[in-house]
Amino acid sequence: MQLQTMQLQAMQLQAMQLQAMQLQPGAERASARAGPQSNPQSSARASPAAKQNDGYVGSEACSRCHAEIYNHFERTSMGRSMVSVAPALPEFLRTIPLSASVYDQQSDRHLEVHTENGKLYQSEYQLDAVGHEVFRDTHAIEWIVGTNANGLGALTQHDGYIFEAPLSFFKQTGAWELSPGYQRKDLAFNRAIPPGCIFCHSGRPNPAAGTLGKYQSPAFTQLSVGCENCHGPGSAHVHAMGMGDSYAKGKDPTIVNPQHLAGHLSDDICMSCHQTGDARVFQSGKSYLDFRPGQPLDRVMAILMVPPTRDNPPREDHVEHYYSMIMSKCYRSSLRQPAEKQMRCITCHDPHIEPTSEEAPAFFDSKCMSCHTAQSCKAPAQARASTAPADDCIGCHMQKRKGVAISHTTNTNHRIVAHPGEPFPDAAYEMTTTALPDLIYLDAVPGDTTPPPAVTLLQAYSQLKEESPAYLPSYLKTLHELETTEPKNAIVQAALGHKALTDGQLEDATQHLQESLRIDPVQPAVYADLSNIADQKGNASEAVALQQKAVTLDPFNSLLRKTLVLRLISAKQYELAETTMEKYLQDFPEDDFMRKMLAIARQN
Repeated sequence: MQLQTMQLQAMQLQAMQLQAMQLQPGAERASARAGPQSNPQSSARASPAAKQNDGYVGSEACSRCHAEIYNHFERTSMGRSMVSVAPALPEFLRTIPLSASVYDQQSDRHLEVHTENGKLYQSEYQLDAVGHEVFRDTHAIEWIVGTNANGLGALTQHDGYIFEAPLSFFKQTGAWELSPGYQRKDLAFNRAIPPGCIFCHSGRPNPAAGTLGKYQSPAFTQLSVGCENCHGPGSAHVHAMGMGDSYAKGKDPTIVNPQHLAGHLSDDICMSCHQTGDARVFQSGKSYLDFRPGQPLDRVMAILMVPPTRDNPPREDHVEHYYSMIMSKCYRSSLRQPAEKQMRCITCHDPHIEPTSEEAPAFFDSKCMSCHTAQSCKAPAQARASTAPADDCIGCHMQKRKGVAISHTTNTNHRIVAHPGEPFPDAAYEMTTTALPDLIYLDAVPGDTTPPPAVTLLQAYSQLKEESPAYLPSYLKTLHELETTEPKNAIVQAALGHKALTDGQLEDATQHLQESLRIDPVQPAVYADLSNIADQKGNASEAVALQQKAVTLDPFNSLLRKTLVLRLISAKQYELAETTMEKYLQDFPEDDFMRKMLAIARQN
C-alpha cells in the first residue's frame, strides 16, 4: 500500500539519519576489527584455496598412541575451550546458575537465561510504559566458549551464521551479565562471529568461503583446541606410524614438535592467539586456515603495534602475552645464551598440562628455579615467608591484575617484574625500524627488517586511523603509492574508490569500485559504495539493485539492511520498503527506530 505524502516525508527524514551510520566500505571494511576487544579482521573471508580438512585428522586419532598426553590435555583450558550444548547440557554447566534475569538501563532491555526441555536459551525483550512486551527475541544456545577460568560465553546459530549471545557468565561475580562490548551498545543476537574470533577458541572451524561470518555444515570439524593446533596436520604422521615407521627424537618429518623448532617459530604458534597488537592484518590471499605450525606466522598475518612512548607507555592488558614476555628481563637476558637456552613461551608453559590454582605456585617455581636459585631473590626472608604459599615466585613477580578490556576478568603480568610498578625497559621504545618507523612489526622474523607488504600496511593504517588520526597521512601516502604499484589489487581499488566517493569524485569512484568488483566480486561494502553513488546521481532503481547485492552478501549487517530501506523509499517502492522493514524486524526486533518507521508506513 502506498504511503500518504506526509507519511513518506516523515519516513524520509528519519531514514536520512541512516547515512551518517553507514559503514566505511572498501579497505576500511575489509580490515575492520570485529569488536572493542575482539579478534581483528572481522570480515576476512576464508581462503577459497584452503581445504577445510587438509591433512587434519582430529585429536582422537592422536590419542591412540598418546593416550596419557591426550587425557592430560583434555583437562586443560585449551582442551576444553569450546563445547556443544546440544543435544544435552554438558555436566560442568550444571555447576552454575542456568536461570537469570538482567535489566540493562542504558538500552532499556531485559535479558534472560533459562533452560527448557534440556536445552539452554537466552532471551531479550522490552516492555512499554504499562508493562506489555514490545518485542521478545529468544534463541537456543548452541555452543559454550570458555572453561569458567574467567567466565563463559554463549553462541547461537541462524541460517548458517554464528552469533554471540548478549549474556555471558562471569566467575568473579558468579552471575550472568552483559557480554563484553554490550555495555556500549545493544548488539542483541546479531554480533556475528567471524573466523578471526573463533579461530583461537576452537579446534578447526569451517568458515564458508566468500561469506562474512557464515560456516559450513558442520561448523566445526573439531570443537575444542586440539593437538593439531600446535603440531600441525597429523595425517602424514598417523599414516607413517601405522606403517611402522620410526624416527630418532626430534627427527620425525611427519609432524611438528614445537620443542624442536627455533624459538621464534614455536613462539609464533602461541602468538597466533596470545598476541593481539593494535592491528592484525592477513597477508594477501591468506586466512587463519592457512597458518601451519612450524612456518613463520608473518606468512599469514602481520601483527602490528603502535610504538609506545615514555609519556604513553605500553598498556599491559588483554592478550598481549608475547609482547609482555619479550619486555621481561628474563627474556632479554636469555638472548645472550645459546639458542637452545633462550626463553620462549614453552620454557614455562607445557600446553599439555595445566596446574590447578593450588598446584600453580610450585609448578611455576620449578620453572623459575631452572634459571634462578633460592639465593637469587633479593626480598627479605620475612617477606618471602609471608607469601601464601611461602616463596611464591609468580605471586610476587607475575601478579594478577584486573582486566580493563573485559570486565570481571584478571590478567597475569607476563613481564615478570622485579617489583610492582617497575617501568618498561628502554627496549620498549626502540623497536621500530628505519623501514617502518611508525609501527612495531611484532611477528617479523628475527633479524629481518623488511616491513610488511604495502597492501598489508594499507589495511593496518586503515584500522589505526579510525582511532588515531595521526595515521591518516601514512594511509594516504601508502594508498597513493599502491595506485601505481598494485593497481590490480581489489583492496587497493576499493580504497581508491571509497576515497574518491568521499571527495565527491563520483566518476572516478565508480571506475575504481567497478574494477575492484571485477577482481573480487564478493565485497558487500563496495556494492554499498556504488549504491551510494547511484543514489547521489538520482538513479534510484540502480541504487536499490546495488544495495540488494550488498545485503545478499552480508545479510546480517544491520546498516546495509537499513540503507536498503532508505534506497527503496527513495525509489518510491513503498510496498517493498514496508515488506523489507518487516523482514528486517524479524532479524533485528530490538531496533526501535525501524519499528517506528514501520508504524508510520502502516498508518495509511
